[in-house]
Order: sequence, then C-alpha cells, then structure tokens
Amino acid sequence: MAWLVLLFSGALEAGWAISLKLSEGFSRLVPSLAFLVLATGSFAGLAWSMRLLPVGPAYAVWTGVGAALTALIGMVWLGDAVSVLKILSIVLIIAGVLGLNLAGVGH
Repeated sequence: MAWLVLLFSGALEAGWAISLKLSEGFSRLVPSLAFLVLATGSFAGLAWSMRLLPVGPAYAVWTGVGAALTALIGMVWLGDAVSVLKILSIVLIIAGVLGLNLAGVGH
C-alpha cells in the first residue's frame, strides 16, 4: 500500500509542477489554488509513505515519477521540445522506479 500511495503522490507532484507553470508566477487564481492542493496532497502522501519505506528509495521514486510525468505532460500538452534523448531519459527514470519497487526495498 505504501508503494501505491507513493506512486500516486509522485503523480500529484507532476500535477503541482504543471499547475505552478500554468499559474504564471501565482498570478492566475485557479492554477495557483490547484498548485496548493496538489502540493499538499503530494507531500502528505510522501510523508505517509516514508513511515513505512526507507527515505532514499521513497524520495527517489517520488521525484522520479513526478519528473517523468511532468516531462511527458510538457512534451504532449505544453509544447516542450521532444527528442530521442528526452524519451530515453524518461524510460530510464521509469526503469529505476520499477527496479526499486521490484527489488523489494522497504519490505
């Protein structure tokens, strides 16, 4: 269960990162409020997961999921440049997250 909460919290991290971009420096109300809600949920899930998982792998998974999803969302919906190196890097991040989970870290 801790891994699922952690993965969901990583997805919320991507949400708050995108909301932060869309808030235009907190000058737009709805994205700014979305940032606050998503960041709070993301950090709360990370904190809860860390009660059961080691800090290193938990933080690595949280940031990895958030970074990979944020990069994908940026490329698909926000017009960020797409390159083979970026795609390969995202695949490597996902492989690392899966590797930490499959290695049974924290079990």
